[in-house]
Amino acid sequence: MKRVITYGTFDLLHYGHINLLKRAKELGDYLVVVLSTDEFNWNMKQKKCYFTYDQRKKLLEAVRYVDLVIPEESWEQKVSDVQLYHIDTFVMGDDWKGKFDFLKDYCEVVYLERTPEISTTQIKKELKK
Repeated sequence: MKRVITYGTFDLLHYGHINLLKRAKELGDYLVVVLSTDEFNWNMKQKKCYFTYDQRKKLLEAVRYVDLVIPEESWEQKVSDVQLYHIDTFVMGDDWKGKFDFLKDYCEVVYLERTPEISTTQIKKELKK
């Protein structure tokens, strides 16, 4: 079984997220999504989410492409996640291109093109109008 992993906040889940999850799942048989906790988002990214971690986790678990959702609590956990879950392919959006190449020692690293016309940042800007 080929295992794939991806990371993200997935706040205000939208079709760009679904597109990424679908394409990530197409690279393997089992997709692990590592979801940023509220504390990690605030303390490390200075991001406040609209939905709580538990709400975002439930949304992701309802997506048919997702097999497992686990918490992201630090930047450093990626190597241990890849090893613990026996990951074959690490997937991120291409806005992170090159940032996770250090994982190539442990698995294949793939950067997928983002869906250009949609983002959570864009949605939040539109909602403020």
